[in-house]
Amino acid sequence: MDGIITGEDGISRCFWAGTDPLYRRYHDEEWGRPVADDTRLFEKLCLEGFQSGLAWITILRKRENFRAAFAGFDIPTVAAFTDADVERLVGDAGIVRHHGKIVSTINNARRALDLQAEAGSLAAFIWRFEPDPSSRPAVFTMQDIQPKTAESTALSKELRKRGWSFVGPTTVYAFMQAMGLVNDHLDGCDVRDVVEKERAAFVRPK
Repeated sequence: MDGIITGEDGISRCFWAGTDPLYRRYHDEEWGRPVADDTRLFEKLCLEGFQSGLAWITILRKRENFRAAFAGFDIPTVAAFTDADVERLVGDAGIVRHHGKIVSTINNARRALDLQAEAGSLAAFIWRFEPDPSSRPAVFTMQDIQPKTAESTALSKELRKRGWSFVGPTTVYAFMQAMGLVNDHLDGCDVRDVVEKERAAFVRPK
């Protein structure tokens, strides 16, 4: 089937999972599964920003280093980071040492606190942008893969209006795919039905 690869373990996966065990676990156990935890959502938004211009596997391999460097992406803690922390992070070879993205992560933590005060939680705000199921293809194929959508463009616009950075529509759509706001596992992928069941049982945050 187009876009599907079957590994030596007999599992059929989306083509992008490749053969790297770390990437396969990410595909099988995380990607597309719905998330309502603010810390995980914030982490993923930040890491998608760091990924811009790079391969996701590069970020995935450094994820534990990122978590250590950014205090587990605890929003209040990161929001309190200072210029000294920026200098520390720019010197940390375990992460992507991009000054602008580091500063953006601290800024976005502060904006996340504002958004939690506004909406009750980051999750409640983000899940407002889940696409209407009727707008989604019944069978998801390679031809349905998009770099951005109307919903990711709308969420990007609202975040940027609130002062967030490195949250363009393409970055935001990758985030939405990963956090389960859509199920973009391809038809024929063994994980697709598992994710669909999780999404059906998932309680949307309000």
